[in-house]
Amino acid sequence: MLTVENLSKTFHPGTVDEKKALNQISFHLKKGDFVTIIGSNGAGKSTLFNAICGDFMTDEGRILLDGQDITFKPSHVRSRDIGRLFQDPMRGSAPGMSIEENLALAAGNGGWFSGIKKSDREKFREQLALLDMGLENRMKQPVGLLSGGQRQALTLMMATLTVPKLLILDEHTAALDPATADKVLRITKEVVAKHNITTLMVTHNMQNALELGNRTFMMDSGHIVLDIQGEERSKLGVADLLERFRLGAGKNLDNDRILLS
Repeated sequence: MLTVENLSKTFHPGTVDEKKALNQISFHLKKGDFVTIIGSNGAGKSTLFNAICGDFMTDEGRILLDGQDITFKPSHVRSRDIGRLFQDPMRGSAPGMSIEENLALAAGNGGWFSGIKKSDREKFREQLALLDMGLENRMKQPVGLLSGGQRQALTLMMATLTVPKLLILDEHTAALDPATADKVLRITKEVVAKHNITTLMVTHNMQNALELGNRTFMMDSGHIVLDIQGEERSKLGVADLLERFRLGAGKNLDNDRILLS
């Protein structure tokens, strides 16, 4: 489904700021795989996502999505098949437009420009009701009036309204309070399972990294130092994960945000 082969990226080469952000990364995901990714700041997590989404060209390697080579395709072309959520709830939706207009744009029917059909509005209302946030009764309100959790849940719905081949979640609950984060994670699990969406999710919570999905990557210095799944993964606790990281990276994980989560 998703194949990444020998992906490498160096920023500011030949200068004092040279940074090897990705170093010969390779992996393959099957249809429906849900991979959680954990690692310290600078490990390469977001850089990997940016490379897959086409935010920049890599120095080496290939990216294949559903059998198609997308290595040199621009980001706007890749976005037709890749849904994405960011850590910042303010990204991913238009604050000055209404909820239903944002959904119409995500559905690809032009929203305010072409008018929203009654059948589309009914569909949006049904989908919003599943979020259990009361948004189905606020469809005319600007998205900018929503809370961070409501916007993130709406953005998740927008990203999956037309089911993507790949869903990328870049710490999409990190800016939310614990109760709201749990709710958005629950919605995430339900949406991914319902549509069997191949998913990559960065998280700073090690327990979530082991409980969500079916596979876990740990990254360090542009490498995947740990790739676990199946029975092996089901037997690991947080302490085991830390020890496996130490063995794979040759050092202890030193990110306080992760360790205290």
